Amino acid sequence: MNFNLENITRENVKGLSPYSSARDEYISDGSEMVFLDANENPFENGVNRYPDPQQRSLKHVLARTKGVDTNQILLGNGSDEVLDLLFRAFCEPNVDNIVTLPPTYGMYKVLSGINSIENREVLLLENFQPDLNAVKNAIDERTKIIFICSPNNPSGNSISSKVIDELLDSFSGLIIIDEAYIDFSPNQSWVTKLDKYPNLVVTQTLSKAYGMAGIRLGICYASNGIISILNKIKPPYNINELTQQKALERLEKISQIQQEITNILEERSKLIEELEGLTFISKIYQSDANFVLVKVDDATKRYNQLLKKGIVTRNRTAQPLCENTLRFTIGTKDENQKLMTVLKSLL
Repeated sequence: MNFNLENITRENVKGLSPYSSARDEYISDGSEMVFLDANENPFENGVNRYPDPQQRSLKHVLARTKGVDTNQILLGNGSDEVLDLLFRAFCEPNVDNIVTLPPTYGMYKVLSGINSIENREVLLLENFQPDLNAVKNAIDERTKIIFICSPNNPSGNSISSKVIDELLDSFSGLIIIDEAYIDFSPNQSWVTKLDKYPNLVVTQTLSKAYGMAGIRLGICYASNGIISILNKIKPPYNINELTQQKALERLEKISQIQQEITNILEERSKLIEELEGLTFISKIYQSDANFVLVKVDDATKRYNQLLKKGIVTRNRTAQPLCENTLRFTIGTKDENQKLMTVLKSLL
């Protein structure tokens, strides 16, 4: 692998200097100060001051939790902002291309269109694992990024570590591993291999296992060099004060979060066991996530039947390899029991 960060960074980004905000120039040490630097409203209400543009307190907690340095972390307004920044930093519009592995998270394709980057789709195999030879054949000198969602959405399975290792060793661009569902998986996070692979980028979120979808906080883990480039182009105050406060409060409750994850995994096992008894379900796909993908006789019919009974699921039948499939998020015990009661009534 011949990876060179300088070679894959967009020329216009190399020469950029990040915007220096008032809160970048003066970093509070907790002392009581009179702030007359940022043209803020001086009347205290909890959010009248600009937030820390580098989210130092939050990054410190995340760095300690994940075993990385704070300079290996970038925070975004949801993972979608992080992914967009990666496009804008490394992919030249109308010139470069990316590789995605459908069926997968739809925003990779949306963002490639927004940024005018060719999206080369390499269909997963029937077992929802990558076709390694096909991926390698799709790569050329203008391929900047390969996106891998693991555990994958919508299939729920983890992507083979051997395949990912092979790509990391052979590809001279960035491998982005989207780990939105990693907390529900028995597999180790790829964050632990950041020091081994300079072209590895891992994205995570507080939306799933941490139960904070409403605050929109995405996390990017990568080398100091990659993070430095992304910091050049991120908006100065992209993570607001309320988001930072709520995230810090939640991260103090790790034992509660772990218990919620355990409950979800237990409910996932129970749900899968009960789903196996339904005759109109022909296949239940293995899941390392907080959802289960199932193949039914008629996905649109079953989706509408559930909807009439007050249960909203996700019809994935339009996705490649997902004909007549429904995706069930694992809910509370009561919600899962209601789902099964309604499903059994459809027999």
